[in-house]
Order: sequence, then structure tokens, then C-alpha cells
Amino acid sequence: MSLGSWNPTMVAQRVLWILLGLLLQLKPGTAATLPLLMDSVIQALAELEQKVPATNTSHTASAWLLFAQDSGRHDLLHHFLLEGRTLQATKLDPQQLSPELLGLTKDVAQHGIRGRQEYGVVLAPDGSTVAVEPLLAGLEAGLQGHRVVHLPLDSTATPLEAGATFPDTGAVVSDVRATSPRLRDGPPDGTSAEVGAMPPNIRATDLDVKPTSPGVRLGSPDVPVTAPDVQASSPGAKARSPTTVDSLLVVTLARDLGLAFLQSPQTWSHSGLGTEGCWDQLSAPRTFTLLDSRASPVTMAFLNGALDGALLGDYLSRTPEPRPPLSNLLSQYYGAGVAGDSGLRSNFRRQNAAALTSAPTLTQQVWGALILLQRLEPTHPHLRGMSQEQLAEVATNATKEFTEAFLACPAIHPRCRWGAAPYRGSPRPLQLPLGFLYVHHTYVPAPPCTDFAHCAADMRSMQRFHQDTRGWDDIGYSFVIGSDGYVYEGRGWHWVGAHTLGHNSLGFGVAFVGNYTAELPAKAALHTVQDVLPGCAVRAGLLRPDYALLGHRQLVSTDCPGDALFNLLRTWPRFAANVKPRTARRASRRFKRKPPPKILPATDLQ
Repeated sequence: MSLGSWNPTMVAQRVLWILLGLLLQLKPGTAATLPLLMDSVIQALAELEQKVPATNTSHTASAWLLFAQDSGRHDLLHHFLLEGRTLQATKLDPQQLSPELLGLTKDVAQHGIRGRQEYGVVLAPDGSTVAVEPLLAGLEAGLQGHRVVHLPLDSTATPLEAGATFPDTGAVVSDVRATSPRLRDGPPDGTSAEVGAMPPNIRATDLDVKPTSPGVRLGSPDVPVTAPDVQASSPGAKARSPTTVDSLLVVTLARDLGLAFLQSPQTWSHSGLGTEGCWDQLSAPRTFTLLDSRASPVTMAFLNGALDGALLGDYLSRTPEPRPPLSNLLSQYYGAGVAGDSGLRSNFRRQNAAALTSAPTLTQQVWGALILLQRLEPTHPHLRGMSQEQLAEVATNATKEFTEAFLACPAIHPRCRWGAAPYRGSPRPLQLPLGFLYVHHTYVPAPPCTDFAHCAADMRSMQRFHQDTRGWDDIGYSFVIGSDGYVYEGRGWHWVGAHTLGHNSLGFGVAFVGNYTAELPAKAALHTVQDVLPGCAVRAGLLRPDYALLGHRQLVSTDCPGDALFNLLRTWPRFAANVKPRTARRASRRFKRKPPPKILPATDLQ
């Protein structure tokens, strides 16, 4: 092959298929020494990229995924959507790869849950846990382009079996640079971003891409994307049956979301769709344990991997040649941002995903995925005998839960993620729902924390100060807001905090990391406290719909939360303007004449 025919995209596809094939071929017992970190996955991809011979870049290693027919839950659908009918096989001897890589690929081969242990997940640099399987599926779909499959399949078609040819479904691989649904930065004047043209064979009602709100630049870490439209059609309403599915959304999210809700519609937790967990250690993680033994397969880690796969697959599908090596792409996405865009990174996956698709679109994709799976596998235990109306209802309910309880809620790192010390004593439960949100700044640490390592260190530092110097049972705040796109759990939703003297049992105490006497927190952090966190809490029944927001200084004699931040709070709709700071200070002096119990100390760090 001449150098002129070298194709970077084919190399990337081949690397990905080899890795996926290795995941399926490895036998139990393979030694593994690499920690379950996203950095290890990136290292594995880089090693594979070095071993792919450039002389064979016109071939795709489809043979490595043919083993999927006997080894995975959804391999038939994956095979149908992503393995083209003319792909050729190229093999790579597993013995050419390092034992560390072989061991890692075994550990992340497939996502699954056994008991409370979750497998196939890795810890990302931003502190989130990511399922590798849907991430790789999204990369694979993105490299092939948005494959539009027309529905329904011929009702008389027989299910696909090993070696069977594909039924004629009118599958089309679109020109990905011209027709893929895409994310675009808003124009300089701040008007709404224009959505790209749709493929000629798709109606806008079938594949809708929701434009960003006016003045919002997609993916900006400072100006957040608004929550998705969650007003999907009610289950009882007449809905138009989907005519197409987008392979990218189906293999990353839509199929698993629909099946999980079909199997266990009551598994969603108040804190968001899916279940979080804890690593045995953060420096070299090996074991991930779920916090809830009743977890749905659609865990927080799975959803993170699915969104990352969808976002990166969308990026690849509309990026002109030469496309970046996958190892470089992942390094950027889980680092400072793709191609220098600090908004296109894992810290802001929910905001970016909310702009990628709308609730009506996702409902159609989930419904279409279930239709397609039902036609490919008529004996599927959860789909057999299901009517179109029942599938539509499942899709509507699943999408509603996903958009309201996940996309519209903030990403919260649990206590174990930032290395919290145990609570000292016995926590007192809150009587929910509460009626107030009390806003603080930490003052010390003074600089905002902009990445997981610094935010987690700040959380541990504050907890040590509160426990060892103040003598409190735990960190005082209910939640702490970083400038890295994440919320950090303090005492959480259910336990009385030590944040606002005399009022700890009446409201949640939320603190911004930093000193905001003369400057303001990041816009994304402000949006979290003004809209996203309380909105999620109200929907979950944790905060009253008529809740009021107050600054710390309105109830306690203090300068907290800083002049600049407090002056901004006064402009927010939920701000309780009738509670004046001077009145609160007089009340504070009355409290001082009769010291409060030790369990309710003031939390002012100034």
C-alpha cells in the first residue's frame, strides 16, 4: 500500500476493534497489574496504536468482534448496527501485547454487576467512574459515522444468527461531516447555535437536535447549558412510531436505558438515575463496590461511559481527516479539554449531553432500539409479547427518569470519592423536606478548586479542621461546590449539618470553595446552586417547592458568604429579602448570652 492511501480513521477503527476483540478473547485468570484507571485504558490504546501496521490500514479487524455472538448481552444488536457487511478482518496476535495490557482488557471486558461489585469500570482523572464498554461502543460508532437504520424491519424477517447476512433495512452511512447531528459553538454575538442540516432521509421529528439556549456557548465550563426539555409525551398519549434509529445513541445509551427500565422500573434513587459506588483506593483502584445492593445495570458509571461515548462519537463523526489517535482524544477529554476546548471534557458531560439531544428525540431512540431488538431477537425474555404501545410507554418513562433524575441533576461525588474520614458520633436525621438553602463560602481554602485532586484535598482539609480543631463530628456543610463542575457530598441530604447556627435542622448548608469577598464563583458553580441542585432536590422531595435561599450572614453574625457573592444572591428569585443581616446579627448576640449546645457550633471560618 502506498503512503498516499494511508487512512488515519481506518487505523483508529482497527485499533478499537482489536481492543474490543481482546476484551472478548481473554480467559479468566489473566494476570493484571495495571490499576483500573482511565489513564491505563489510554495507555492500552496507545500501545495498540503503535502495533497496528500502517500497511494494513485499509482493513478493519472485524473478526475480533465476531466472538461477541457468544459472549455478550447485546452483541447481536451491536453486530447488526456497527459491523458493516463488507468489513475485512485483520488479526493481531495477543502475544504481541504486554501482559499488563492483556490483564487490563480482561478487567474492563464487559460491564456487569455481581452482588454489590461492579465490573468493567475505571476511575477517571475528574473523579468520576466510567464504564469502558459503552465508551468504546460510542467511539466505534463515531468512527463509522451516524448509521441511520430505518424502522421497522420486515416483520417476517428471521432473527440474525451467527454468519447470517443482514436483512435489507435501508441502512445508510451518512456523510458524517455534512449530515451528522452535531454540537456547535455559538456565534460571537451570542445568538443561538445553529443546528446542522439533517440527513435527507430523516425527518426533523425523527432525529431532532435541540439547539442551545440563546447566549449559551455549548460546552463552556463557565456558562452552563440549560436542562433538557423533559416534557416528553405522556405514556397514554398517541405517539408517532419511530422510523429510524441512530446507531450512536442506540449502542451507547438508548438500548440499555430502555431494557433497564423494562426490567426494574423502581430502581432509580432520589439522588439521580443509577447507583454510585466506592473504590477500594484512589491511587491504584482495583475493586468498585456499589452503595446500593439493589442497583440497576444502568449505574452511574454506566451512564458516565454512555454519555462519554455518545459525545466523543459525535465529535469523531463530524471531525474532518486526519482524526486524532484515540489515545490522544481520550487524554484530552479526560484532561484539559478536546482540541483546547475546556468545555468539551468529562467534567461537563451532563451539560453537553443535554445539548446533544432532547427528551422527545431520546424517547424515539429508546423506543426504536426496543423495536429493533425485538425484531432481531423475538424470544428476548423481556421483550417477547410486548406491544408497540407498551414499548412506547417504557421509552417515555425511561427517558423522563433519565432527563429529570440524571441530566437535570448535578454530578455529586460521594464522601468516599474525596477520602472522607468516618463520622464521629451518631448523626441526627433531618426531617425532610426542608424549607431553606443556606449559602456559604469556605473563605479558607481561599482559592477556588478547579480539578478533582485539589477539590478532594480541600474537602479533607476542611473536614480535619472541623473535626480536630473545632471538635465537631464531621465536616459542617451539607454539600460543597467546586469550580471543577462537581458537587462534593458533605453531610448530604439526610443528616443534620453544622453550618448555620440555630438553623441546621431547617435547611441545607451549601458552600462554594473559595473567598468571595471581592469576586464571584465560576458561572457553572453559581448555576448549580441557583437552579440545578435545588431543582433536583425539589423533584426528589428533599426540598420544599416554596423553599427560600439565604446567605449565612442573614442568620449569623459573620461576613460569610462574602460581599460579592451575597450581593449577587440578593438578585436571585428565591432570595429571602425580608430577613435582614442586621436583624440576624442582633439575634446572634442574644444567642451568645446563652451558649448553644456543642452539637450546634457556628461554622464561620473567618
